[in-house]
Amino acid sequence: MIRLSPQLRAGIQRSTLPALILLSGAMLVAGKTDQTMFETLRTGLSDVAAPALDVASRPLGAAEAAIDRVRGFIGVYQVNRRLEEENQRLLQWQQVALKLTTENRQLQGLLKVVPDRAVSYVTARVIANSGGAYVRTVMINAGSQAGLARGQAVITGDGLVGRLTEVGSRAARVLLITDLNSRIPVKIEGSNTGAVLAGDNSERPRLLYVGSPEALKIGDRVVTSGEGGVFPPDLPVGMVSAVGPAGPRVEPYVELSQLGYVLAVDYGLSGALPQPVPPAVRPGRKSKAASEELQTPAQPAR
Repeated sequence: MIRLSPQLRAGIQRSTLPALILLSGAMLVAGKTDQTMFETLRTGLSDVAAPALDVASRPLGAAEAAIDRVRGFIGVYQVNRRLEEENQRLLQWQQVALKLTTENRQLQGLLKVVPDRAVSYVTARVIANSGGAYVRTVMINAGSQAGLARGQAVITGDGLVGRLTEVGSRAARVLLITDLNSRIPVKIEGSNTGAVLAGDNSERPRLLYVGSPEALKIGDRVVTSGEGGVFPPDLPVGMVSAVGPAGPRVEPYVELSQLGYVLAVDYGLSGALPQPVPPAVRPGRKSKAASEELQTPAQPAR
């Protein structure tokens, strides 16, 4: 390796810039004086450098194409995420719309119901469903503060739902017609054949004590008879869906598993039901009022 002295290296560095300036000036003068020769030289140099430039540009083009594809993938991913979020919001609004549509349809059905012979009625919403293998009741968001009382009928636009069995100040419990403890006097519309609709915790209650079992046929309309003074006559209940050795069954008009809004109707007949018996005072124990009376000292006579 040739080593240059510091003086020679300094002289080369000082002369490099003037040499380049002179070379550039000479090229400019040559280009002005003989443009044909200069263009031929430039074209030759371009032809010689073209393959090398082509080879060098291919990796850059592939890299740019890959970068464009990556950008496209990122854009598609972002668009897909945005569409998924919008789809989720639309599905939520769809569920809300379906729920509101169902509630609106139920309320419109209740508006068409004008209970005959009703003293008053209250629209209530079902807030709990305790349906199961042993009990068929629902809870509504209205109670004694709204004028409800034990024994009142509960209906919808399709027919009879049940009756109120427990009434609080702000809520009440409805015994459905399919409950095991439900017994409703009914009749077969047209023939006026009397029977008792008895729930057994199944979807279709039974008909007991039918006056003329041979006259029953599938499709007969079942309504309340009004006997017993609990329900008024001619409230729609359901239709006969099965007859045979196992006993006739009734398909309720109301879809009891999908109750939303109901009417609690006072027909003025709730007084016919026996009221709950208050707890008796045990022997040997005095009531609170009696104890207070005994503990109160007698006032002296004036």
